[in-house]
Amino acid sequence: MRNIISLDDELLIIKDSGSTPRLLLHSCCAPCASYVLECLAPHFNVTLLYFNPNIQPRAEYEKRFGEFAKLLSNAVYPNNPETICSEYDSAVFEPISAQFFVEKEGGQRCSLCFELRLRKTARLGIENGFDYFATTLSVSPHKNAKILNEVGIEIAEELGIKYLCADFKKRDGYRRSVELSKLYGLYRQQYCGCASSMMR
Repeated sequence: MRNIISLDDELLIIKDSGSTPRLLLHSCCAPCASYVLECLAPHFNVTLLYFNPNIQPRAEYEKRFGEFAKLLSNAVYPNNPETICSEYDSAVFEPISAQFFVEKEGGQRCSLCFELRLRKTARLGIENGFDYFATTLSVSPHKNAKILNEVGIEIAEELGIKYLCADFKKRDGYRRSVELSKLYGLYRQQYCGCASSMMR
C-alpha cells in the first residue's frame, strides 16, 4: 500500500523544514489557479505550467492562457509565481479523443488526459530541478480528485519526483475560485476543453 501524505501534512513538513521548495503546478485555467495559488504560494516557489493539448480550438487555448497575465497582474501572491506556456499541440491528444470521443466526462478519456498532462508536468519538473509537481484540476467539481491523485502518485513513483496530493475543491475551494474570478474579472469557460466536452 502506498504511503500517501495529505496536503496538510505535507505543508506542515515543509513549514518545519524552513525551506521553500520549487513546485511546478500544472494549470488548466486562471480561475482554478487563482484559488490554488492562494493555498500554495505561501509555501512554495510556484511556476504555473499551461500544458493543455485537449483544449479546442486554438483560439480558446490562447484565450484561456491570456487570463493568467490578468490574474498575476491583479492578484498579489507570495514568492512571485511565474508562468510557462507550452506550444499549442492538439495532435498529442487526438489519439485519446478519437478512441473515447463518445464517453461522458469523467470516463477513460479524462483519466488518460490527466495522465498525459501530469506526465508532461513531472518530466519538465525533473528536467528543470523542481522539487514537486501538482495540478489545479481538482478544484473543479467535475474532476475526480481520487483518480487525479492516483495518476499523479503513480507517475511520481515511476519518474522519481514528489507529487503534491490534494483535493482543492474541499473547504469551499471551488466557491472561492468563483469569487476570485469575479474579483479579478477572469474569463470562466463553459466546457472543460476537448471537442467532446464542448458538445455535452
